[in-house]
Amino acid sequence: MLAFDAILVYLVIIFIIVSLYFEILGAGFTFLIGVMVLGLFGVLTPKEMLVGASNEQIAIIIMLLLIGGIYQRTSLLNNLFDRFFRQAKTSKGFLTRVMMLIGPLSAFMNNTPLVALMMPYAYEWSKRKEKPISKILIPLSYASILGGCTTLIGTSTNMIVNGMVIESGMPSFRIFDFSLVGIPAMIAGFLYLYFFGQKLLPKKYITSQKANKNTREYIVEVEITPNSQMVGKTIEEANLRNLKGLFLSEIIRNGREIHAISNDTILIQNDILMFAGQTDSIAELLELHKNLRMPAVGMFAKKKYLDFIEIVLPENSRLINKTLKTENFRAKYDSTVIGIHRNGVKLTGKIGAIKLKAGDTLLLLSGDKFNQLSVDTNDFIIISKVKEIRKLTSLQSWILVVGTISAIFLSAVTSLNLFYALVLLLSILLITKITTTQELQKNIDYNLAFIIAMALALGIAMTKTGVAEILANFFIDIFEPWGRLGIMIGLYIITSLLAAFINNKASVAILFPITMNISSSLNVDYIPFVLLITFASAANFMTPVGYQTNTMIYGPGGYSFKDFVRVGFPLTVIYGIVTITILELFYF
Repeated sequence: MLAFDAILVYLVIIFIIVSLYFEILGAGFTFLIGVMVLGLFGVLTPKEMLVGASNEQIAIIIMLLLIGGIYQRTSLLNNLFDRFFRQAKTSKGFLTRVMMLIGPLSAFMNNTPLVALMMPYAYEWSKRKEKPISKILIPLSYASILGGCTTLIGTSTNMIVNGMVIESGMPSFRIFDFSLVGIPAMIAGFLYLYFFGQKLLPKKYITSQKANKNTREYIVEVEITPNSQMVGKTIEEANLRNLKGLFLSEIIRNGREIHAISNDTILIQNDILMFAGQTDSIAELLELHKNLRMPAVGMFAKKKYLDFIEIVLPENSRLINKTLKTENFRAKYDSTVIGIHRNGVKLTGKIGAIKLKAGDTLLLLSGDKFNQLSVDTNDFIIISKVKEIRKLTSLQSWILVVGTISAIFLSAVTSLNLFYALVLLLSILLITKITTTQELQKNIDYNLAFIIAMALALGIAMTKTGVAEILANFFIDIFEPWGRLGIMIGLYIITSLLAAFINNKASVAILFPITMNISSSLNVDYIPFVLLITFASAANFMTPVGYQTNTMIYGPGGYSFKDFVRVGFPLTVIYGIVTITILELFYF
């Protein structure tokens, strides 16, 4: 008969599965309740409940996410994406570039911010080229997952499992220990998506639903600089009809407004171009386009720390019926207005000369004194921060890129621990003022760290009470008639299903102790079995709820649950075949 402690662990596991599947509670709170119950009934000691707090893998995951956040706040990745995807003309061409860039990048950076950065590009590209958005977003998410599985640091799932391995008293995995399986599986996945996956995807074009919440369209003015390469070119030759998320609505030339703009219109020096565009596109225009200048920006472009902020004018604002030029808005609030949105109204003329009205939404480029100067104002209400820009000098950019590559490379080929390499890198980034302690504190993912810590405690409870051994023996009894290969196939299927319908972190938390007991019972190396459940959990393609990047593109792509099953199930099978075959060939 089962002991009470074991029964309690079974009940906690069932509670976690049900809660996560039906989304009753958040993942962090679900794990907390489960571990707290085990602690209250004495299954876990306080030390065992808090064992994750001292696990260095959690610290490594957090530091990798912080470094990814630094890249996200600078224009380095934006510049890279803009250059890489600009020439794509077909959905397959875009997909090819996604696989060539996002896959490898995801091996060394967290794939969630990468997908978040890529979504606006994918969205605007499909809109401009009139291609179905549904042909792009699932491949984007899958490419990031495939790439993330190729290294230890590519996905948090790999890091979580590594933490469990270390807690079990085994040596840590190296960065490229996952590459032997991950790279061939990634290539197989890319080939499937290119030749077959595209055909299985639905054709759904962009509707009013946007890829992000910043859907207001602003009127913004830019100027052709005297040394611009656009001078003397036509609108078509200058590619001004194809700017991402921006529409050229008017040209102001020597004080005269030109509304009928043909593709043959020739640009001259100091032309003022009026664009209608969305917030993110305007932010990127300032960062990326060297041939255009925003007159309103002026010296603000030289500031190292800038924020794009949206404000709305209330009825009692002193700015109503006044212009920005007469109110000296820039000096008063350490910010400049670069765009105006008036719902349903087409605005014309220079921004500084437009009389403001109640309800107008303004897009600001603000300096570091804005918050202090605007704290008590009644002139406007801040409604959102669109984007942060942290401009780096050439030296700082080199330090960030070379430092990141060096930390990863040295920890892979030398005895330097990745933890110390990342601590050193973050210290250098702080010393060189590439980031600040305030920014780092603000971007720590406490929820993820908490989930991992609780998952480690659950694993201890399963091992301590014998539940892991019981489930392992039950699993072996079922699949043993088909031999070791049958056990591996069964383990892959169960892990994949659990990860697909709950989430990958829960699946490895539950299955890791079972897997260790299976390898022990079979008297074989634990490494291929641990790698098996890691790949099965992390390579999560079948549902929109199993992996965070799938969830991110679910709504914007207009997908149904069946779309993920139709495209993701064959990919899961292919991935499993490649994974099991390589593990079988190289470890047994």
